[in-house]
Amino acid sequence: MAKVHAQAERAIDAPVEKVRALVADYAETRPKILTEHYRDYQVVEGGTGAGTRAKWKLQATSKRVRDVAATVTQPEPGTLVESDANSSMVTKWTVRPAGAGTMVRIETAWEGAGGVGGFFEKMFAPLGLKRIYDGVLTKLDQAAHA
Repeated sequence: MAKVHAQAERAIDAPVEKVRALVADYAETRPKILTEHYRDYQVVEGGTGAGTRAKWKLQATSKRVRDVAATVTQPEPGTLVESDANSSMVTKWTVRPAGAGTMVRIETAWEGAGGVGGFFEKMFAPLGLKRIYDGVLTKLDQAAHA
């Protein structure tokens, strides 16, 4: 099995503290910034930053649905890590100052399948996930200016 990695990044013209608060808000902001690829989103415990547990279904393609049960940690200021209890998938949100605004990066990695299926997963899954994350970051940008 090979490690599969996907990422997206966006500059947001808003103060870093505001954007960090929006990203850490799993109860109110997160459902608003998720795209149509996310279904059945629910906060199970907490709701703000580290200690939050949430679950959702990620419909990456018409045939590929991932059932995610994420636990959130904060290894350092400006970084939230969502670890999926149902798979090896780990998603890291990094929110850092960038000039007068903020840079947000979403990175996801997981152990991919083996064989031919794994080859195609490694080739195409990162592109699809990047498109999904670009949509989430667009909505985050809109939320930062609301």
